[in-house]
Amino acid sequence: MAEDDDIERRKDRDKLIAKKEEWAREGRLLTGLHADPDRARLPPGQRMVKDWPVLDLGVTPGGDLDKWRLQIDGLVANPVIWQWADFMAQPQVRIASDIHCVTGWSRYDNAWDGVSAAHILALARPAADARHVVFHSRDGYTTNVRLDRFAGDDVLIAHSWEGKPLASEHGGPARVVMPRWYFWKSAKWVRRIEFVAEDRPGYWEVRGYHNEGDPWREERYGDVFDALDREI
Repeated sequence: MAEDDDIERRKDRDKLIAKKEEWAREGRLLTGLHADPDRARLPPGQRMVKDWPVLDLGVTPGGDLDKWRLQIDGLVANPVIWQWADFMAQPQVRIASDIHCVTGWSRYDNAWDGVSAAHILALARPAADARHVVFHSRDGYTTNVRLDRFAGDDVLIAHSWEGKPLASEHGGPARVVMPRWYFWKSAKWVRRIEFVAEDRPGYWEVRGYHNEGDPWREERYGDVFDALDREI
């Protein structure tokens, strides 16, 4: 039975990947417009929703807090491994922000509780040659961001949403929240934050998504398929 479930999950994941690669080829939702984030709250091509749609790779890791770990390493002076109690003992912040999904929905005024990226940076002390960050998730997902963007004052590792523990389907017990970028950059179920010198595109970035992911510039998709077509 478990083997059958694994096969079905792999089929669902493969279908999702194929569909998103198709979206990238077609340029789904692209309007060709740019917006000023200081003036336009809703990025081009987005629609506002009241619920919170669930999108993942078809695997929802368990939420056993006794086994939870967050590793912070790579090019840092002070590598850290937190257990759940260690994580919750760090200075806590509450940040309200909007979120924008590349699939076309946006949700306003989300209240997050967690540990700020600023605290993580002050504690880990990245090396001078660290320029990028790679998030590793418990389901095998990865995504990449520039270090200066991870250092944004609205970035945190969140454990709660709207005053309640973050649900598993939304990345609980803890996830990255980077609200100025499309939400695929806000890795669910984060288990490792790795500081690196060279950029390292992640799971969706090598499957047709843009390397940066700015919603107001409509950076939904990259040119990876154009490059592949030229090679073929």
